[in-house]
Formats: sequence, C-alpha cells, structure tokens
Amino acid sequence: MPRLAVLLFVFLFLAACQKAPDPDGPLLAVHCGALIDGMADEALGARLVLIEGERIKAILPGDTAPPDASTSVDLEEYTCLPGLIDTHTHIALVHDDSSDLTIYYRRPIEETLAMTERNAEITLNAGFTTVRNVGDYFPEAIIDVRERIRRGELPGPRIQTAGSYMTIPGGGGDLVVPGHDESEIPPGIRIGVARGPEQFRDKTRTVIANGADMIKVIASGAVFAFGGVPGEPEMTQEEIAAVVEVAHAAGLRVTAHAHGAQSIKDAILAGVDSIEHASLADDEAIAMAAEHGVAFSMDVYNGTYTAEVGEELGYPEEFMRKNEETTEAQRIVFEKAYAAGVPILYGTDAGVSPHGYNGRQFEIMVARGMTPMDAIRSATSLAAEHMDMEPDIGAIEAGRYGDLIALRGDPLADITLLQSIDVVIKGGELVSIDP
Repeated sequence: MPRLAVLLFVFLFLAACQKAPDPDGPLLAVHCGALIDGMADEALGARLVLIEGERIKAILPGDTAPPDASTSVDLEEYTCLPGLIDTHTHIALVHDDSSDLTIYYRRPIEETLAMTERNAEITLNAGFTTVRNVGDYFPEAIIDVRERIRRGELPGPRIQTAGSYMTIPGGGGDLVVPGHDESEIPPGIRIGVARGPEQFRDKTRTVIANGADMIKVIASGAVFAFGGVPGEPEMTQEEIAAVVEVAHAAGLRVTAHAHGAQSIKDAILAGVDSIEHASLADDEAIAMAAEHGVAFSMDVYNGTYTAEVGEELGYPEEFMRKNEETTEAQRIVFEKAYAAGVPILYGTDAGVSPHGYNGRQFEIMVARGMTPMDAIRSATSLAAEHMDMEPDIGAIEAGRYGDLIALRGDPLADITLLQSIDVVIKGGELVSIDP
C-alpha cells in the first residue's frame, strides 16, 4: 500500500475514534527519517519513536525492527520534531475584531464558543500541540474549551490559560471604547480590573478560583487599545508585586504585557516570570531581564501582518500608528535581548494575526540573528521550561507526551518549512495530515 494511503488510513481511523486517550493504550510506532529534538544542539539521524497510550515509551535507532505495534506510521521521508509551543495565543479572539472592539459587548457566548473551538483546531493543525493562552475578554469560553479538549471531546492543543486580564480601569486590558459608556461592557470582561495592591490581590484570587493556570498583568499600554501609550506604565510596581505574591503562592507563573522600558523594569523588580512584547526596552531593561532570568515572549512577525491588512480591515488610526511605532523597535530589542542571553520564548500574539499563521514568526526570528536551532528550542524545550511543563512536553524523550510534528525537508536549512506542517501527532494520536 502506498505510504500516503497508509497515513491517510491511520488518520481516518483515529479521527473516527475521538475519545480521551488511554494512558495504557495501544503502541504507536513512528518511523522518522530524521529527528530534531527540542533539547539537542543538532539534528539527529533516523529514529523509531514508540508511543504507548499518550506517552513516549522509547526512541530507538532508525534501523531498529519495530515491535508488535498496533499502528505503524512511516515518516521515513520526513523530519520529525517535538510538538510546537506558542506562548502567546488568544484562542477566543480573531484579528478582524480589532476594527471594532465593541463586538465584544454584543457577541453571544455561543458564537464565542464556536469561534474558540474553531481556532483551537486550526492551531493544532498548524503544529502547535501546546499553547499558553494569555488572556481573552471571555475567559469562560477558553476554560470551557480547555476542559473539553482535555476530555478528548474537541480537537485542539493543550491549553494553559491566564483567564482574565489583570489591568487598571481603562488600561490596556480593559475594554473601554471611546464614545461608549462603561455600563455597556459585560461584567465578565472586567473580572481582573482593579486599582491598588489589595484590590489586585483579591482579583488575582478570583481569577485563580475561576480556573487560571497562569496570570497575565498589563504593566503598560497595549497597541490594540484606546487611550494608552504602549510605553507608558499603567500598573504600579506595587500592584504587580501584589499579583505575583498571590500567584506564586498558588504555584502559578506571571507574565507581564509591557512595551516600555520603565514598565519592564517595574515588572521584573515585582517578580514576574516573563515579559510580553518588550518593544521599547532599553539596554538596562534587557540587562535586568538577563540577570533575573526573566524571559521575553516577542511577537516579531505580527507587526508586519497588521501593517499589511490593518487599513483594509478598518483598524483605527491609533492602532495603526502604535503598530508602526513598535514593530521595528521590537525587532531591534529582540536582536539585543538574544545577544544578551535573555531567554526568548516563541509567542505570536495569535489573535492579532490569524490562527494558523503561528509558524510565520520563525522566519523573522532567524532573519534577526537567532540560529534555527535556537528558534526551534524557543518553541519547544525553552517554552516548556517557562511554562513549568518540561517533564511532559518540549522534547522527544521517554516519559513525555507523544507530541510530534513532521515535515518534508530540513527546517534547520530552511526555517520557513515550519510555516506548513505535514503531520501532527498529539498524545500518540494522529490528528492532522496534509499530503
């Protein structure tokens, strides 16, 4: 039987059996023509990867005779990698909504849930088997979809979510729109809106009780928000520290949305674990991040997408101006931060660009000085470490989840190959094939 027919048969069979994976389930043998591991410094040769139930059982030389596996997948013409990780998604958002943010005042929860389900499947098929969802205006939607994915009822990546944004009234995570009274904003959107350390402690406890796996603070103004300046601090260092105190006591990490140098320094001194964007960081802020081991999650592709489609989609002039002010500046900071040894996490701000475009950022990262292997590591082992998930994901080794992607060609020679993934395996289940 032709190889493609074999793969297609396996895909159709597994898709028909959509259910929660059995940790002691059947044995899957995956023959990889080459293997790039999330913790290696170079590509490895052919390997046979054995997955039992959800977890990798063994990685053997490529010429090893396979055991009596329930299913065998021939990827001898492919390069296999760990399932990719995106540390900056907004699964319950779509980029078109930036043309009129009041859609969130009116959109029914049923429509939001359907959109969230669709985005989750698109993201998984793009090769991202795990994501860090860093906030949405309707956190209940992402919590619902996260749980149904965990139960095997929906296709989608493993989701670690921040739930509600922690932000000041009218700040970059609050949905205040000029010309509209705040009474129009649904209360569920403003769960994390607070002022002062005590209020932020209380709000953080609420967000954790609602099911957050991590916490997101808006330390300085957002590009796609009205009124604020991207580099201008919003939450104070004391307010951020109050959030960090509660989150760390609960064993959760904190990421800070911060563009400006001062807000980045405030967030680092307050104890956050990572910084998003960091577009206007200065040399002192970069040095502080390196010293404290604070990671940067930098969406260095998305500004190009916004510049290309923003006017056509009707984005407000304020958003377009802020995007222009931060895009090139952020890429310069990326180069400096990478050279200084700041951990760089792969994060695409999916929701600003279309879901499924996640892999387009690799090209920008490499063009701005990062080695292809470090770019892959940023979306595998390094991301897993900063999500406290490194025992489970981020590398192809025994004991971790059986998450693999496969593509034709060598992404270390042509990083753009990661924009189109041919095969996706999540937890030992073949969920996508694109011949």
